[in-house]
Amino acid sequence: MKLINKSMLSAVITLSTASVYYAQQVQDTVQTKSNDIEQVVITGVADIAKDRKTPVAVSTIKEAKIVEKLGNQEFPEILNTTPSVYATKGGGGFGDASIRIRGFGNENIAVMVNGMPVNDMENGAVYWSNWAGMSEVTSAMQVQRGLGSSKLAISSVGGTINILTRAADKKRQGTVSLGLGNDGYLKTSFAYNTGKSAKGWSTSFLMSRTAGAMYIDGSDFEGYNYYFALGYQPNEKHDFQFTFTGAPQWHNQNFTNPISTYLQYGKDGEPNRRYNSNWGTLNGEQFTTNRNYYSKPVASINWDWKISEKSKLSTVGYASFGRGGGTGVLGSINGKTIFNLPKTADGQIRFDDIVRWNQGAVISDFTVGNTSNAPANTFPAGPGINRSNNGITMRSNVNSHDWYGLLSNFNHKINNEFNFSVGIDARYYYGYHPGIITNLLGANGYQERGDFNRPAGFIVNEAYNPVPSANPFVKAIKDKNQIANRNYDGQVLWYGAFGQVEYTKENFTAFIQGAVSNQGFKRIDNWIVDGVTVQNGETVYRKTDFKNILGYNVKGGANYNINANHNVFVNVGYQSKQPFFTAVYPSNKQPLNPNLTNEKIVGLELGYGFRSQAFRANVNLFRTSWADRFQRRTGLNIDPDNNPATNNSITNAYAEISGITQVHYGAELEASYSLNRLLDLEGMFSWGDYRYKGNASGTVFDDNNNPVVVQNGNNTATLALDKAKVGDAPQLTASLGATLKPVKGLRINADWRFVGNLYSNITVTDFMINMNTGELPPAAINGTLKLPDYNLLDVGANYTFDFGSRESLTIGANIYNLLDTTYISEGRSSIYADGTQPTYKGIDVRNQVYFGFGRTWSANITFRF
Repeated sequence: MKLINKSMLSAVITLSTASVYYAQQVQDTVQTKSNDIEQVVITGVADIAKDRKTPVAVSTIKEAKIVEKLGNQEFPEILNTTPSVYATKGGGGFGDASIRIRGFGNENIAVMVNGMPVNDMENGAVYWSNWAGMSEVTSAMQVQRGLGSSKLAISSVGGTINILTRAADKKRQGTVSLGLGNDGYLKTSFAYNTGKSAKGWSTSFLMSRTAGAMYIDGSDFEGYNYYFALGYQPNEKHDFQFTFTGAPQWHNQNFTNPISTYLQYGKDGEPNRRYNSNWGTLNGEQFTTNRNYYSKPVASINWDWKISEKSKLSTVGYASFGRGGGTGVLGSINGKTIFNLPKTADGQIRFDDIVRWNQGAVISDFTVGNTSNAPANTFPAGPGINRSNNGITMRSNVNSHDWYGLLSNFNHKINNEFNFSVGIDARYYYGYHPGIITNLLGANGYQERGDFNRPAGFIVNEAYNPVPSANPFVKAIKDKNQIANRNYDGQVLWYGAFGQVEYTKENFTAFIQGAVSNQGFKRIDNWIVDGVTVQNGETVYRKTDFKNILGYNVKGGANYNINANHNVFVNVGYQSKQPFFTAVYPSNKQPLNPNLTNEKIVGLELGYGFRSQAFRANVNLFRTSWADRFQRRTGLNIDPDNNPATNNSITNAYAEISGITQVHYGAELEASYSLNRLLDLEGMFSWGDYRYKGNASGTVFDDNNNPVVVQNGNNTATLALDKAKVGDAPQLTASLGATLKPVKGLRINADWRFVGNLYSNITVTDFMINMNTGELPPAAINGTLKLPDYNLLDVGANYTFDFGSRESLTIGANIYNLLDTTYISEGRSSIYADGTQPTYKGIDVRNQVYFGFGRTWSANITFRF
């Protein structure tokens, strides 16, 4: 399910893939002082940390806090007041959020829904648009920082996010909700739970629609969410739950831009934070170069069997059928990409003029500065036929998949002190990655020459509408002769075993875990001519063999409760982690990576906890080292000469960087205090030092896998990363929140958050060593570019009218970034001011960044019955 940028699907996907049962219903969980999950009894494969017992650093967000504060924010943003967590909106499209824990990104954070792993099997990514509506059915969300407590051999380098959803046997209740927000945001939902019948049957149902636009321009979206669960408990020994859920959605996206571009379209020297370089109008309607569209129906069935008082077996089988992709651009006009062509006065793409040009008209300013060898007015050369370097065509890279999995866990209590668990984890994934045309922009067809089986090329003239299908088995393309730009498949086969032994006696708990897994990768390129096609100097075949890679991890830890108030813990772990699909077959080609090796992670953590009736606090110290890392960086804007005036930047490029070593260490504090029945306080502080160790090498390609020359005709460079700060995650954060309850039913809250020591992510062109002279670039000398610190303030209030019995009406509202602070949330380059370009807050305006949203708001009304 590898999709373009970070996006992809929207809506609520709830999976009852582990048995989640309630010892009692959560009644006002926001007012609960505890940070653990006492209200939820977990059996099965979900590994939930227990307070003062499981020796890991953990924070828990309860259901009521999510409902109260999330509003129209992205789902992972609810975790921003958690130590060492940084969640942003990415480019600002619906569901395009990204999250980092202790400096490690989405693909190296294990996301589990009721114990089932959901990270993409090809690249480890988590597309939060898949889970944008999860807030409606989440009972609790637990973040385990570091290696975590999961018994599976998963990629929890930064941490593990466990999302616990409602079970089918939740108490009988219905809800109707309406939500409003800035820029036309509208959300409607209906949910109903029947409760458990006398014969053990129960059902839960939810349906919702979310549509509108985000804060940025040109960001329209629409998503639907559906969820159905059926539970059956015939007796005390057996419990069955079946779920089926899906989330079809589409949303328009955005890329980073130079600060100079935001200033160009701003006013009074201030940047236009809403600016989006990807859109314009076509025939009077909003149109974009980059739209994500996806539907991912998921079905699961789980069975919990209480064999005896000492033994339990929990098994879950699941299947996922992802269908969709992300649009982009093929071709150019007079050697210029669509983003480098002249735009409207307010910076929009002139799609109507591109249509006219594709149809043979002469657009005068499109011919100025012709960089091709042909005369300026000879484009297009054919009778309305576009080519990869002639005319502009809209395409979609399809990223559909079929995914099947089975998890089984056996737990046995040997005696009052020892218990053990053993289990299996098996998964199979087949990804479909053809390319299709979505809009010919006035042309009669597109000439494709990438299929080596048809060297003369062929004409593609069928355009597909980039919207998700409600049919989970729909094919991406009906006619294989209409495939354009790419045509490959990927297979991933995973099978593993895990085990844990736990010792508990009085105030002391210790555990040791181990897991081993084999991950097999196969790439199928349907445009290869077997035994004839040559890639990277190597003769290749349509199908590679499975490349099987063994990985394992081992973890151990102990917790000691000194008394009723104080506890201490320690944990340590080692992981030999298999690389992702892109590392096995780099550059989207068939040859196997000759330098393929497992990545090695070592984690160490110390912790202290304090508990009293009114005050709770946790302090953690950690160190994580990561060697032999391979990283693919997508969504890059590469400007080879770092000069916007030359207008030769490559938009939405990607870089592959190998040989990375990182060392992260830091300290965390999290605390809460109930001053009295009227006021609750909570806060956090985290400090870290995240650095690269040694140098690495990087290669650059454009969005269509063409090499991008970065130096001396080469697309490969050595990167001087040693001791540079790791970017994309702040290394100093703090927050303070207050909840005031002046009268029954009314809650007023405010959250202040500070983000500091935030650095840009690395880019190949900024850190490459000069091949001829060995000279170091400014970024290697001065370090990764530090972005300005910032403070944000969010406020909200809600009031519940209680009508007795089960009926109530809740009205709430939130304002985010109340002070309308202008801030940079992410940076993608490290260009240091040299006096040739203006600066913004001391930063060279050539730097590629995302600005955070300005002031936004949401309001909602919910009726429960």
